[in-house]
Amino acid sequence: MSMSSVETRPAAPKTSKSAPVDFQRDPRWQLIERILATPPFQHSTNLHGLLSCLAKHSILARDSGEGKTDALTERQIGTAVFGKAPGYSPAEDSSVRVHMRQLRLRLHEYFAQQGVQEDQRVDIPKGSYLLEFEAARPQGESASPVSPRDTVAPPSKRIRSAWREAAFGLAVAAAVVCGIGWFHSSHKTDRSAVPWPLDEVIQPGRQTTVVVSDANLSALRFMSPHEISLDEYLQPGFREGLVPLHQNENVDRMLSYVAHSELTSFADAAVLTAIANTGGTGKNIVLTSARDLDQRDLESGNYVFVGSAISNPWVSLFADKLNFQIVEEGIGGSMSFRNRNPLPGEQAEYEGLARTGSGGEDFATISLLPGSMEQGNVLILQGLRQEGTEALAALLGDAKDRAVLERAVHKVAGNSPYFEALVRARAVAGAPVSIDIVTTRRIQP
Repeated sequence: MSMSSVETRPAAPKTSKSAPVDFQRDPRWQLIERILATPPFQHSTNLHGLLSCLAKHSILARDSGEGKTDALTERQIGTAVFGKAPGYSPAEDSSVRVHMRQLRLRLHEYFAQQGVQEDQRVDIPKGSYLLEFEAARPQGESASPVSPRDTVAPPSKRIRSAWREAAFGLAVAAAVVCGIGWFHSSHKTDRSAVPWPLDEVIQPGRQTTVVVSDANLSALRFMSPHEISLDEYLQPGFREGLVPLHQNENVDRMLSYVAHSELTSFADAAVLTAIANTGGTGKNIVLTSARDLDQRDLESGNYVFVGSAISNPWVSLFADKLNFQIVEEGIGGSMSFRNRNPLPGEQAEYEGLARTGSGGEDFATISLLPGSMEQGNVLILQGLRQEGTEALAALLGDAKDRAVLERAVHKVAGNSPYFEALVRARAVAGAPVSIDIVTTRRIQP
């Protein structure tokens, strides 16, 4: 299920007419070597080869004065770094674009963590494959495009309109953030200020990755005759493969946009608001899209997965440990949580809203369990519809709701930190207005 492990070799940049660069003495290349020595690049030959290739080419191109006129193309990178056939079609194979998003994420992580004291920074502007080297900003000046601490804290769940407006604004930011794959603030995380259960996944000295759902997948899955597995999801160009050929020109443009962009949902934005305002944000918290995650990333650190396996296929890795399983009647049909082992007084199934935006009851689960490699913890937040996921955001942001959940979990889990809770949300006109805990389970580590 991991991304390709083909050995990568840097592309041979075009020879410059100016004096050759002494890479070993060049401070720009020395910076690149420090970055390449960090675990994310040591564990991924693809990212290591990609950064090495782009860095050498960029230094030579800029020193020759040719700049962007000497930029590599996506096809050249695919051939030289990823071993693609010379005539392969980048429109059908998005490997380069996917790894470029991951590379931008890793660079931002480096300068937010190990490289925070570096004298210069490296950036890759969107739409370009040439690296830009610039002096680091003065200490104390934030370089983050999104500052979660400036977002509006969600009020009581009985007053939703102001929160929805604030979260809608963050939804726009979240879509942009997913494109670059990261966010951070200038404050360090203080675990003593992080309430339960977020304190189980937001901890000093350990990175926390928040993985938002793939709204594009939620739309494109209607083109598939069957549910999309994680294995299929990780295949290069899988989304483009779902788009039918020879549609109306306007439909083609719309489907192409959905296939190539990175979007997330309003509900995910609400969860990000709750984490930012309740759990705090620090340099060890990273935001990424389900599409940009790599199997190797799960080997360490804490994770928060937002969305069900339908929109966030990574959740399927933990399905066998969960009692409540989402069941869908055909793609786009009614949805419910199946209770695999009903206790006395419980239902065998809990059906949610007929559609997002309607009124009635929706259901969601919040689950804390050990990571797939037993390194760190995983928090999974999944609702049947958007209203269910929004309700979990409200729960995380409300001290009284968290206390109710903690008491319910303690009754069944005792001192074990791992649990699963089924939550009911009553919605009016698409907004959750009340929350209660239906039942809880202890998860065996």
